[in-house]
Amino acid sequence: MSDARSIAVLGAGSWGTALALVLSRNGVKTLLWGLPGEIPALLEERENRRFLPGIPFPETLYPTSDLAFALGEAEDILVVVPSVAFSETLAKVADLVSPDRPVAWATKGLNPVDGALLGEVARKRLGDRGLAVLSGPTFAMEVAQGMPTAITVAANDAGYAEKLAATLHCEVFRAYTSTDMIGVQVGGAAKNVMAIGAGIADGLGFGANARAALITRGLAEIIRLGLALGAQRETFMGLAGMGDLVLTCTDNQSRNRRMGLALARGLSIAQARQQIGQAVEGLDTAEVLYRRGQALGVEMPITEQLYDVLHNGVDAREAVMRLLERAQKSEIP
Repeated sequence: MSDARSIAVLGAGSWGTALALVLSRNGVKTLLWGLPGEIPALLEERENRRFLPGIPFPETLYPTSDLAFALGEAEDILVVVPSVAFSETLAKVADLVSPDRPVAWATKGLNPVDGALLGEVARKRLGDRGLAVLSGPTFAMEVAQGMPTAITVAANDAGYAEKLAATLHCEVFRAYTSTDMIGVQVGGAAKNVMAIGAGIADGLGFGANARAALITRGLAEIIRLGLALGAQRETFMGLAGMGDLVLTCTDNQSRNRRMGLALARGLSIAQARQQIGQAVEGLDTAEVLYRRGQALGVEMPITEQLYDVLHNGVDAREAVMRLLERAQKSEIP
């Protein structure tokens, strides 16, 4: 349990609220910032009934729509907004806090504008300061319910990583530290794309063998991209790599997997989005991941086919057949 005085969690969706619950249960004064339309219900009901119904807020959790107030009251900052709002949110943070204030995020994805890692966006918006990213195999509802969970905290400063991990760590929420911010970010973003693929494959009835092959070969693609960007191979064997990939590809709590299942049933992307009712990060990430791989000359056949399905209207069965028709090769280059 942490000695930290307070923290501002920016983003009152399911994952932001779940992390705010962990922190406040640890005795940390937690200011949960959200949009003006979100906060009144959280204040009145003292729970997030839209995303995490039945999970009451501790007394140390304070919802607010006043960003300046939240940042002014908090010692630490944890950003948990969707990737599409990440850059804009950091721009607001930069205007309101001093240049030496460290900033962490638990957003998973890439910048939808240019495919940049969110760490690259953070450095552009926030300059030279302490930065950290949280990622790992986590479903918000299980975290909110206090079920056992483990994550990775990677930072550009070892002391900051240790402090943030200690703030989160408790009997049911284990936080491990790392220095590989690139690997943690790549794993957290790319797994969402592979989860859409796993949902499509399962929805088309291709079976457990195909799912296992997709996860394994998907991990190989993620590692190739990560190494090209400067990540450490070992990171992809851990919580933020294999752990998160397996979780997201195999359980229907995953919004990205559910997107794939819906597409396999014949729903359009718009219809599936409406049915899921939350951000599906893998849709935008598929395009920017594909373009990033192309720019780096990284072979990513699964990502390429998913990009064609999601953005070029290619039939899912046709995309699978393209993968199966690829030339036979050695598994280990």
